Amino acid sequence: MLLLLSTPPDGLPVYRILTGPDDASFCQRVSEATGLGYEVHEGPAVTFNGESVIVAPALVWPARSRESGLHQ
Repeated sequence: MLLLLSTPPDGLPVYRILTGPDDASFCQRVSEATGLGYEVHEGPAVTFNGESVIVAPALVWPARSRESGLHQ
């Protein structure tokens, strides 16, 4: 069985927005957040600043059952 946290680790908020240029470094940041358990909420906001595509995905910590605390 996999025990999941009901709140994000290290005092992180349940809702986060990551912003940055759409490059390998930014994709790594998003991958690390999803690896912790965050889920990407819908599609990201995307814009162009004249040099780079800038993305801003919202990340949310999924609600877990308070009774079981387990992901089924």
